[in-house]
Amino acid sequence: MAELDKDTARLLGQYESAVFKKDVDAFMRLYDPAARVFDAWGVWSYEGAEAWQRAVEGWFTSLGSERVKVSFDDVTVWSANGLSSVSAVVTYAGQSADGQPLRAMQNRLSWVLRTVGHVPRIVHEHTSAPLGFDDQKAILVRDRGL
Repeated sequence: MAELDKDTARLLGQYESAVFKKDVDAFMRLYDPAARVFDAWGVWSYEGAEAWQRAVEGWFTSLGSERVKVSFDDVTVWSANGLSSVSAVVTYAGQSADGQPLRAMQNRLSWVLRTVGHVPRIVHEHTSAPLGFDDQKAILVRDRGL
């Protein structure tokens, strides 16, 4: 991530930290109050940070004593005039309370960021996973051969 601008690198790090700590407040500080989120799981969209926060609280609570280590790969950023677009492959790796790996999955992630007062906030998030042609099931591990 050495080529990323410092604000984007910091935002990615804050996201990773907030998820690992299950810190809803820190996580939600990354989002604009009017954020629109197209999540890959169960709900078509979340309109506004308040709706998204309820989903995040449910996610973090559902983890119990488990933690999730987030990592970003193939991060690409385009920026101009206070707006940025970020796309990446994000890995969510579950860990037991004692740090043992449990499972992992990957999503494709796109963010639109708006910078106000030198602080970028997510105004739009879109996560997705491709569907298999034969079985219509989500493909949650990237095939690096493609």
